[in-house]
Amino acid sequence: MAKILTLTLNPALDLTIELDNLRAGAVNRSQAQHSHAAGKGLNVAQVLSDLGHSVTVGGFLGQDNLQAFEALIEWHGFADCFVRVPGETRSNIKLVEADGRVTDINGLGPQVDEAARSALLRRLEQIAPGHDAVVVAGSLPRGVSPEWLRELLQRLKALGLKVALDSSGEALRAGLQAAPWLVKPNTEELGEVLGLPVDNPARQHAAAEQLLASGVEHVVVSEGEHGVRWFANGLALHAQPPKVRIASTVGAGDSLVAGMVHGLLLGEAPAATLRRATAIAAQAVTQVGFGIRDREQLARFEAAVQLTAQQEQEGC
Repeated sequence: MAKILTLTLNPALDLTIELDNLRAGAVNRSQAQHSHAAGKGLNVAQVLSDLGHSVTVGGFLGQDNLQAFEALIEWHGFADCFVRVPGETRSNIKLVEADGRVTDINGLGPQVDEAARSALLRRLEQIAPGHDAVVVAGSLPRGVSPEWLRELLQRLKALGLKVALDSSGEALRAGLQAAPWLVKPNTEELGEVLGLPVDNPARQHAAAEQLLASGVEHVVVSEGEHGVRWFANGLALHAQPPKVRIASTVGAGDSLVAGMVHGLLLGEAPAATLRRATAIAAQAVTQVGFGIRDREQLARFEAAVQLTAQQEQEGC
């Protein structure tokens, strides 16, 4: 298995509240609630660990509410490369309704100053060369600019790591300038960052070709219940997941990223890689929380994924 680094620059303590249905402006009573140390890179790390990889986690953590994050790191046996900064790691509230709809209320993270940014770069210079790949995922905290993110990705590439990026908005736009090895936008994020319509398969293919021409090697476009499209040099595959009962869509994209990185680093055939990654994402929406919990269920989902090759003229 591989040694993989995940970076979560803006982690969060997720409070997930389950409701029958959300009534705005009224008193709502929860059916259950769960608290998780989370953030996209940490979510990816948990799935990669379940897949058997050795994982290092890093980024910035507020020093005033460390307990849940340090417990998670210890439980999974992650190597800890997080820089502690003054203040609290943000809290995110996720209101999950019975039909799977999720309403997010995301908090502000701590301020990350120049000293903390420099400390993280020094740590990465020391530990990154021993890793096969790095997944940089999620939003940026206050004090971290898109330009700094681009420089971070360039440094990681220079250290010999394959860089996978999962972000959005200005962070994604800046990160693309570093030509990551893999990017995983959803259709909305892809259209926004390129300023192009991507409302059908042919337009997604054209957008992906633009990124591939810039030096990105793998473009993975998530479409929710409509599946996943994977574009690489000479490759255009679509995976349709099985229909499942949705508990929460939180973490599905992160699970997809983990599955793709897993298959690519192991050198598996493209069909096997995409089929498993799609199944892992499908399993993620059946549960609250992150990780591979039921191997037999995952095998059933994997067998039910439908793969098709995309033709360039499709959707024109």
